[in-house]
Amino acid sequence: MRINRTILAASIATAAIFIHQNLMAAEGQMQQFVATQDGSPLQIKPELFDTPAAKEFAATGKNTYIGNQDAIARGKKLFQLYSCTQCHGGDAQGQTGPSLHGPNFHYAKDATNKGMFETIWHGTNGGMGAKGKGLMDPTDPTNGLTPDEVLKIEAWIRTHGSITGNEKS
Repeated sequence: MRINRTILAASIATAAIFIHQNLMAAEGQMQQFVATQDGSPLQIKPELFDTPAAKEFAATGKNTYIGNQDAIARGKKLFQLYSCTQCHGGDAQGQTGPSLHGPNFHYAKDATNKGMFETIWHGTNGGMGAKGKGLMDPTDPTNGLTPDEVLKIEAWIRTHGSITGNEKS
């Protein structure tokens, strides 16, 4: 009986996040995010979008860190810290994993900041694991990137290509 209650509680919590996210999206407060793997809805806790830039992104899909030198510098450090360089190379030019420079991306949706966010947050079918907070390490819900950190990484990645990712949001 205890297992059933645990499963029920987890199901209710997931449903509540999904409903809250959809209500926010309907009110223009939050985009609906989908998995790169299969297009299924992602349940991202709205409270994780806790900075002005993250809130703007959640509402519009626009990354306000594009061109912000402080954010770009932090994004570069985070790209290195989370070992993104191991697959994507030191300048995101591609190595074992694909180049992130564009304009031709392995996942076409990555031409937008929303699409690239979804790919980084939840991972891919091609071997990249999820990097989002609570997903990167299932045993530690505090481990992983915050939405704000993902946006800073994107801002740094976009310095290497010809598109900002805000064009198609």
